[in-house]
Amino acid sequence: MPSFRVTMSIGALRPGIAPGAILPAAASAARELAIVEASDLAVVAGEARITVRFAADEAEIAEQIADHVVAVTGQLATVARWQITKRVKGAWLPPFA
Repeated sequence: MPSFRVTMSIGALRPGIAPGAILPAAASAARELAIVEASDLAVVAGEARITVRFAADEAEIAEQIADHVVAVTGQLATVARWQITKRVKGAWLPPFA
């Protein structure tokens, strides 16, 4: 089964949301629909980025899962931008390439 990942740039937190709640919520949202392989929080160029890696049968399903993860995360913090990629022979590429 192919691996996909959704990567989100996180902005301001919603009122009352603790910073430590964002990554577990994003991974939990993916886990509702797929097998989660990994999740990570990194700061890149001063910007918080959350990545959730998951397995899906096809790109269309992966896109639906990513949409769900972004929607749930967006309830907790501003998602400035996001992208979905697919693992292809050691590289992360757009899923419909």
